Amino acid sequence: MYIRGDHAELVVGGRLDVRSAADARTVLHTALDDGVGDLVLDLSELDSWDATGLGVIMGAHRRAGRCGRRLVLRGVPPQMQRLLVATRLHRILAIEGGIGVESLPRV
Repeated sequence: MYIRGDHAELVVGGRLDVRSAADARTVLHTALDDGVGDLVLDLSELDSWDATGLGVIMGAHRRAGRCGRRLVLRGVPPQMQRLLVATRLHRILAIEGGIGVESLPRV
């Protein structure tokens, strides 16, 4: 897993899972604490995430709210969009462009 960017936009790539969760959490929290306005999290280079990775995203979402900021997801891959819809988290998280629920393939 890698994260590059600044306090306004971060690109996450690779796998966001139990092995990379602590590092990802540290980077996200630092970006949220040190910046202002929306923090855009570009997930277009993310290969996969597990429940721990999703927990990191939700934790960053909560921390953003406490900091007076908003976490905005960009480029969410289709398989991860399905997970967000299945867990109904697409209703809570800010997703750039939204998720076209009707266009997602059924599994």
